[in-house]
Amino acid sequence: MNFPTKFRLSLMMFMEFFIWGAWFVTLGTFLGNNLQAKDQDISLAFSTQSFGAIIAPFIVGLIADRYFHAQRILGVIHLIGAGLMYLMYSATDFSGFFPFLLGYMILFMPTLALVNSISFNQMKDPAKEFSIIRVWGTIGWVSAGLLISFLAWDSQAGLAEGLLKNTWIMAGFVSLCLGIYSFTLPATPPRAKSNEKLKLSEILGFDALGLLKDRNYAIFFLSSVLICIPLAFYYQNTSPFLTEIGVNNSTGKMALGQVSEVLFMLALPIFFYRFGLKKTLIAAMLAWAVRYVFFALGDADSGLWMLMIGIVLHGICYDFFFVAGQIYTDSHAGEKFKSSAQGLFTLATYGVGMLIGFWAAGQISNFYLYENGIHAWRSIWLIPAGISVMVLLFFISFFKEEKIKPQY
Repeated sequence: MNFPTKFRLSLMMFMEFFIWGAWFVTLGTFLGNNLQAKDQDISLAFSTQSFGAIIAPFIVGLIADRYFHAQRILGVIHLIGAGLMYLMYSATDFSGFFPFLLGYMILFMPTLALVNSISFNQMKDPAKEFSIIRVWGTIGWVSAGLLISFLAWDSQAGLAEGLLKNTWIMAGFVSLCLGIYSFTLPATPPRAKSNEKLKLSEILGFDALGLLKDRNYAIFFLSSVLICIPLAFYYQNTSPFLTEIGVNNSTGKMALGQVSEVLFMLALPIFFYRFGLKKTLIAAMLAWAVRYVFFALGDADSGLWMLMIGIVLHGICYDFFFVAGQIYTDSHAGEKFKSSAQGLFTLATYGVGMLIGFWAAGQISNFYLYENGIHAWRSIWLIPAGISVMVLLFFISFFKEEKIKPQY
């Protein structure tokens, strides 16, 4: 690719993930503080990500791949999304807020595949070129978090004034910009003919279910679904947790998790080659358990360092499991089922696994809520730590090492 194309795609990625990071990290805090939502309501709100992940293959497979250019669909979705953001900004209670969030996430989740499709369509060697473009998405997410903390919307004073609702205006404005900008992106025509018969099983990735006949892959697949349960606790509870115990600039501090994601992404190939697949996945699951133990023991004063380590461990938790898992899935799928296998992996983890996790996090958070509105956070965090340990022991006991050559 030439530089102008790289710049255009990088800007697209930056805005795509800036929009998501501008509200998703602080969603739990916003709902509890601004809309007085209960823990079960917050878990339902986060579950919209899973609903979107489950529905996304229909939108991409049935519409984007068959009838319209990807960049035009991306533009239309973000223009509609800007309007939904304003409606969420204007909502005064959870019942008036939730339908707009659900509609938005059903539309937004397919855009994650669309921006990838637009990027891949311009690349001769995606293995070498894509990471340079995708990293700008992470930079966008981090920038949103740092900006929120810089503006003090997540500070105790900002929360008292209800300033966190401004995240929806900020995200909506960038969504409007990306919506307009998308129509200027390189053309990405539909890959399939509109009259070509397309099976539902192919869209959802069910054609790849045959991979589960391999005992080793079936154990990995089940472990992936189960580990998404404690992962949901991090996304749903970390911001309300840090805010409630009095951590300053909590959103900016949480952005360090995405910074570590970039660094550990660079370290993954070295670790993968040197220690192999099984040890890489074990390191990720162990990091999950350690993170939650540190959250349980840390505090906003002398124990702040423990909270910071827990946040920075996000890079190992995510990269060493999900990226390594995508590589492992690709190696097993073969040419015919590569796309179906990745679709099935995403549907099972971000769809089913995290849907269960968000529900569990809401129930457990509500159970450990005192009458004064304060949570017993130590008890809450020890539960996902325990789940992580059990998944780790299951994986160690039954998964046999395989020699996999990662494709970078």
